[in-house]
Amino acid sequence: MSSKAVRLICTLFCGIIGAVIFQWIHMPIPWLLGPMICTLIASKSFKRVKPLWPPVLRNAGMIIIGYTIGLSFTLATLQQIGRQLPSMILLTVLLLLCSLMIASLVSLLSGVPFPTVLMGSIPGGLTQMIPLAEEIKGIDITVVTFLQVSRLMMIIFFVPLLVFSSLFEGAGGKAVEAAVHSAAAASWEGLFPHIIVFAVLCTLFAIVGQRFKFPTAYLLGPMIATVLLNLSGYTVHALPTVFLNASQLVIGIYVGMLLKPEQLGNKLRIIILAIFSGILLILCSIGLSLLLTKLHTVSMVTAFLGLAPGGMDQMGIIAKEAGADLSVVICYQLFRTLFIFLAVPPLLKAVFKAMARRQPSSS
Repeated sequence: MSSKAVRLICTLFCGIIGAVIFQWIHMPIPWLLGPMICTLIASKSFKRVKPLWPPVLRNAGMIIIGYTIGLSFTLATLQQIGRQLPSMILLTVLLLLCSLMIASLVSLLSGVPFPTVLMGSIPGGLTQMIPLAEEIKGIDITVVTFLQVSRLMMIIFFVPLLVFSSLFEGAGGKAVEAAVHSAAAASWEGLFPHIIVFAVLCTLFAIVGQRFKFPTAYLLGPMIATVLLNLSGYTVHALPTVFLNASQLVIGIYVGMLLKPEQLGNKLRIIILAIFSGILLILCSIGLSLLLTKLHTVSMVTAFLGLAPGGMDQMGIIAKEAGADLSVVICYQLFRTLFIFLAVPPLLKAVFKAMARRQPSSS
């Protein structure tokens, strides 16, 4: 066997061990968190066999998640989302304003330049902020990457603990039971040949979305394909649990390999900075979630996962496990992603250029 094959098998084996351990100790979403933590530890502990995980495997997992999310969209749910559009705009703007204030506070306390902290604090904007940071002078790319990835990992780890804790028990208990029942009902019966049609179309839409630079194309493309077929009346089927576990496994391993703390300077300060800003942003999300439950008849679990400063794929997985309203969660996450993708980069460029012009005069 080639060295790459050995590294790939060892990485997969490490991820499976993490999933089994987390499932054994009854951690939430064990097939996502277990591989993520175990791969991170292994990548820093074992130098002889360096982990290997091609992005194509993570993309395959994203396609499965996109299909699962698309199943929850019906005409009735889309109409409900249309009525919530003003709330989406309001809460997205408020969340970004919270990020701005947190970045100002953290920059003041830590001494890290404000533009670097701000670009590392934009929620769910890793794929947009890193390329943008490379275009702006004076931005520390390593710090921005670490802040974005570490906040995402904090959210992946702590959000499930919050959602499945007593804090959300009253709001989401019945939904969790419904999710467990739904997962048990999914079977292999009637899956073929319809699933082949979905597999081809979802993969095609993912590739096209990537070609046209859609945000999270391998999630958004399959989701759009599934929604269109679902609304057209074509027969759809929930996937068996083994597919969902496999998708979480490949995504968890990929996320675990993203963080590279050895590239950071002044590690302790940056780690404290990331934890502090992540906690503040999660607290802001909880506050805005309470506001959303007052504006619309949605559960606290659904509101929190819709506004949590993570990515669509991670929040979609957690929402599926927690029995939240997937369509509402994904629409809020998607709206924020598109807003960040379209509106935030030009705004940040304009602000940073204005700051650069003022700096020489003030000095």
